Amino acid sequence: MAPKTTAAVKAKKVQTIPATLGRFTSAPIASLRKRKVAGYARVSTDHDDQFSSYTAQVDYYTNYIKSRDDWKFVNVYTDEGITGTSTKHREGFKSMIADALAGKIDLIVTKSVSRFARNTVDSLTTIRQLKENGTEVYFEKENIWTFDAKGEVLLTIMSSLAQEESRSISENCTWGHRKRFADGKVTIPYKHFLGYDKGPDGNPVVNREQAKTVKRIYGLFLKGMTPYKIAKKLTEEKIKTPAGCDKWSAPSVLSILTNEKYKGDALLQKTFCEDFLTKKMKVNQGEVPQYYVENNHEAIIDPGTFDMVQTEIARRTAENNRHSGIHILSHKIRCGECGGWYGNKIWHSNDKYRRMVWRCNQKYKIKGKVCIAPFLEEKDIRERFTRALNKLLDGSDSAIRACEEALLKTLDVSEPERKRDELLSEMENLNGMLQHMIHLNAAVPQDQTLYKSRFEELSRKFNETEAKKNAADKKIQSMRERRGAMKQFIRNLRGQNTRVTEFSENLWCALLDYATAYADGRLVFRFKNGSEIEG
Repeated sequence: MAPKTTAAVKAKKVQTIPATLGRFTSAPIASLRKRKVAGYARVSTDHDDQFSSYTAQVDYYTNYIKSRDDWKFVNVYTDEGITGTSTKHREGFKSMIADALAGKIDLIVTKSVSRFARNTVDSLTTIRQLKENGTEVYFEKENIWTFDAKGEVLLTIMSSLAQEESRSISENCTWGHRKRFADGKVTIPYKHFLGYDKGPDGNPVVNREQAKTVKRIYGLFLKGMTPYKIAKKLTEEKIKTPAGCDKWSAPSVLSILTNEKYKGDALLQKTFCEDFLTKKMKVNQGEVPQYYVENNHEAIIDPGTFDMVQTEIARRTAENNRHSGIHILSHKIRCGECGGWYGNKIWHSNDKYRRMVWRCNQKYKIKGKVCIAPFLEEKDIRERFTRALNKLLDGSDSAIRACEEALLKTLDVSEPERKRDELLSEMENLNGMLQHMIHLNAAVPQDQTLYKSRFEELSRKFNETEAKKNAADKKIQSMRERRGAMKQFIRNLRGQNTRVTEFSENLWCALLDYATAYADGRLVFRFKNGSEIEG
């Protein structure tokens, strides 16, 4: 039996329902609603020669947007003298994005992808954020509309090219800076640097008034004051900081005390840019070369005094920052029995017999033992130092001759410096050979066993040479510090033409290294030329 036939299948009919909303405005197609349009202009430097470019961009986008009947002018957002590698400090850019996300902007018009952002990640992230919120961006130079299907692909390519261009520019700038460093050209941040102004030829010129403060800081430190105490004193006296602020800090004082520019030299490339996108600066710990320029400009602090300060900083640091700047005698008297330092103690603090004495700080701190070193009266210390000083002055001619002989023979740094320079040259050659090996191994197939053996041998030689160079540096630094202390000692000794009748704080700080107190009552003063005299 044949199956029943069904009714004929009706033909498929497709009916088009036209769009009623504008693609770019989200408003009815027939409405006269205009797109809210903003422009974005940016120049990457604040130099005068960029001003015309900046002004031209603002004028161009203002007139361009207003000339369109279907666009409503919102604003031209601008960033002047700001890099495009990050959106972090671009206030105009951030304001524009905030307004777009708040619904105040439908379309952003800008010159090119590189004007918008040179960082690929920033660029794409921002574009997607705007797209999700219904805001389109038009890059005029590349003719890219971000709502277009192929817009993001083109944008990714162009953003990558813009980032690569920024990297190339950054490397060129870095090369220029390092070339200037290698040529010994010194730059100083004069607005935040106390003691120097920029001279007509671009080199540092001493600011005589500010130099007084610098010299005073060095003088106070050598008299025993700590950076904290010096900062407090300068703040109380209402002396301006290098940045022009009213309040000094201990790090600011320490920075002045350790800056080689104050003795006329300059260490270049102390920091370097670690990432061209973030512009993050890093302290140079050997990643890139440094350059030391001697006698570059007029010194404010003579090299001898500068080296003395570095020695004193190192001494205080080695003793775990236990140095006290409260009193001129602090940390200047050693116990000859236990090796501790003397400190001031108050006896009878609440009655009429109140007095201050100096006693070994370790007297009751040694387990099962009491230090037998005697206490000392400040008046007695001062008198005994004056006696010892006069003994030194009586033989000052022979003391000066001994110091000068030491400077000529044992403290001559010319030979150690020559050997150090040879080691530096050898390090440079070995480093070049290592870099060449690495590059060749990456470019051409190598026998890896042989490559590894050669590489390890060169690395061993480089490390050994570097260790020798570091040891030479320490020896030279130690000799320079001793030379500086010796020269300063000679100057101070020559400047004191007569016997001393009373205790002198200046001579105590300038000539004395430390004093040692013994249980038998002796107090021996060790002067900075190495001589020891009992007072």
